[in-house]
Amino acid sequence: MTALDAVSVYTPAFRAPLEDLAAPLGLTDVQVRLFRRFHGLDQVRFDPERSLVELLRAAVDELTALHGNEHRVRYVVHGRAMPVVAPYPHNPLHDLCRELGLGHALAFTVTQQSCASGLLAVELAGRLLAADPADDALALVLTGEKAFTRDARLLPGTSLFGEGSAACLVSADGPRDRLLSYVCAQRGEFDTEFGEQSDGFQREYRPALAEVVRRAVAEAGLALDDLDLVLPHNVNVVTWQRLCLLLDFPVRRVLLSNVAENGHLFCADAFVNYRTAGERGLLREGGHYLVATVGAGAGATFSAMVFQH
Repeated sequence: MTALDAVSVYTPAFRAPLEDLAAPLGLTDVQVRLFRRFHGLDQVRFDPERSLVELLRAAVDELTALHGNEHRVRYVVHGRAMPVVAPYPHNPLHDLCRELGLGHALAFTVTQQSCASGLLAVELAGRLLAADPADDALALVLTGEKAFTRDARLLPGTSLFGEGSAACLVSADGPRDRLLSYVCAQRGEFDTEFGEQSDGFQREYRPALAEVVRRAVAEAGLALDDLDLVLPHNVNVVTWQRLCLLLDFPVRRVLLSNVAENGHLFCADAFVNYRTAGERGLLREGGHYLVATVGAGAGATFSAMVFQH
């Protein structure tokens, strides 16, 4: 059973208030107020001094469980929202693997599900490890990317993207944070340019996400009331308030504080929220939690995972 053996996170210390982003992103005063008062966003994290390799390396450096186990890592998977992040022939992931002494590992990137690609990376890592002949094989899953263009920093009327990264050491049969279910629904009819959202997508967004949440919980053999916590994607607060009404689930059990503090950190949201939950003692031994996210770009992907801590 796929398990998260260790998770580490890097979030930059620099935070830009929404007002400082108005001019570079072309936001009006009304749009800034909408993001703050309605969507619950306040500031966005950035690290302008670090490259993508350095951003990812900052999370890996805190992954102490990796130290001394580099030889066991057979796969390195980068879950990423943006399809292109560097000009040819540069490959930030391969550069990082060489720096870390992981040149022997099979390294690749998944971007097909946009911001849901981080969960896809965990699921793929688990499947690869289950088929690997080495009983002690590990996978390193990375998330995080640079908000390097206007389109990569703004989801109009919905959210603002920031920078941060996470590194997860995944095993095929770890003792805790064991993956009980994974449900993914892909909706190709919502294929749009990045940042554009159709009326149909907006209409179907919450019902589609609610459906994968219910299915993931059922496939884990649980009921919604059995969940101690939901770790959301940090797109905005109002989306989760309305989703909780639809699910009849208490919003107090959804960790939403990082929306205002960080902005939407692409595929890293789930793992940043995991760290926050651990720091606050919200994850109890043997308890269950759900991770949910949506990716929009080449179609829409609605994903949810249930873990036992």
